[in-house]
Amino acid sequence: MANRKELDILFKATKISKSFGDFKANIDIDISIKKGEIHALLGENGAGKSTLVKIFYGVLKPDFGTIEVNNHIVNISSPKSARDNGIGMVFQHFSLFPALTVAENIFIALDKKIIFKNLISEISSLSKEWELFIDPMRLVSELSVGEQQRVEIIRCLMQNPKLLIMDEPTSVLTPQEIENLFKILKRLSSSGCSILYISHKLEEIIELADQVTILKSGKCVSTLNAKTTSTKELAETMVGKKIIKLKKSSVIDNSKNVALEVINLNKIKDNNFGITLKNINLKINYGEILGVAGIAGNGQIELMEMLSGEAICENNDEILLDNIPIGATNITSRRKLGIEPIPEERTLHATVPNLAMNHNTFLTYYYKYQNTKNFFSNFLINPQNSLEESNKIIKDNDVRCPEPNPLANQLSGGNLQKFILGRSMANDPKVAIFSQPTWGVDIGAATSIRQKLLNLSQKGKAIILISQDLEEIFELSDKVCVINNGVLSDILSVNEMSASDVGLLMGANVNNLKKSEIL
Repeated sequence: MANRKELDILFKATKISKSFGDFKANIDIDISIKKGEIHALLGENGAGKSTLVKIFYGVLKPDFGTIEVNNHIVNISSPKSARDNGIGMVFQHFSLFPALTVAENIFIALDKKIIFKNLISEISSLSKEWELFIDPMRLVSELSVGEQQRVEIIRCLMQNPKLLIMDEPTSVLTPQEIENLFKILKRLSSSGCSILYISHKLEEIIELADQVTILKSGKCVSTLNAKTTSTKELAETMVGKKIIKLKKSSVIDNSKNVALEVINLNKIKDNNFGITLKNINLKINYGEILGVAGIAGNGQIELMEMLSGEAICENNDEILLDNIPIGATNITSRRKLGIEPIPEERTLHATVPNLAMNHNTFLTYYYKYQNTKNFFSNFLINPQNSLEESNKIIKDNDVRCPEPNPLANQLSGGNLQKFILGRSMANDPKVAIFSQPTWGVDIGAATSIRQKLLNLSQKGKAIILISQDLEEIFELSDKVCVINNGVLSDILSVNEMSASDVGLLMGANVNNLKKSEIL
């Protein structure tokens, strides 16, 4: 007969193991989640978190191990069987169709049969009950990221989950939306629903979770009481060493040395789901970091394209580098002039996944090798002349590789990002434009990357930091602005803005982002 302690356990995984060829992603992992408990899952990139929760949700099958729900061993062979056993999941990247309404998106995902008219009523009722206010007939393409997350949560609630898995749920939310999400999760927990919460944000785990399980190299290294531990202890347990604090020196006074200026820049959106940029004005001096905050999908991609030269301005004088018009020049020309873009998307945009690291170096800076002795080999362009520089980038930036000169897709996200960053810095830029530089990167790699940005600015370089991470914005930036629906707010000193102020600007439904008119 089960004892009282066992009866309190809703979900239990025992000796879960999963390998992909010779690589062991999960090794004998044990985890227990009580009824109504918020249980956090923490670990570096490549620690095995994603593999583990995909097993729990039936996307992957374990090689070994058992899963129990309410003290009964269950076979979770698919997401449907996971839902049948009371397990729901909200993925980091939402699985919604932008051209469909909220109700249509929920309808096609439900396992049960329901009359569409009744579904609309049920969505409205759940929305009101859980304060997830959403119009069932709105198109998903018209919703903010926070509203889209509400749709995903409502879709899970329609299945009456016993366990709700949430993967990096706050990565694209404003501080106000995060506060509302936490209220909802705590209410769910109080109602008896267990939550498995995955996040890189240690402060969130301390605030929200009851227990935290830490994975490292595919193994469970510790399960701690989140209420009696600290962010420092969590971080050091996760990475296995002390975390070095960022070193930020005083701001260089270059008030008269303008590096890059953007003047009344406009860009009409390319498609129905793009964003039109409207009268963008910004100015950044050498030695400064300008943080551009904003919720995903508000014009960050379009701004990056215009600043990098992937998209060309209508007028050459819309962008000035050292007071010289460059708006009509392309990305290669701008690199030669000293502008380095580091895009958000690591694979396909910043690298070609199935090419070796030296080939990726060569493709980005082929013009640097045109005058080298062995640029051509048997009438073909020879990427081997970039191998020495590629190896130096790997060594100088502590890029952990499974083999010499690996394919880009063989590196973890954090190591690939360190390589991309190092490759750009090797070009000694005047102006570096980073988009989401630590997206999906664990605290160890993120700290290393952020320190490199600070070091670069302290060498007198100008940095534009486009990021959804407000902690990162305030930790690194000298000046801050917000992009919202293609409009850029006033640029203010970081000392003049709070995270709450930025959050209000990020969520404002306006066409003119003047701080004095909103806050």
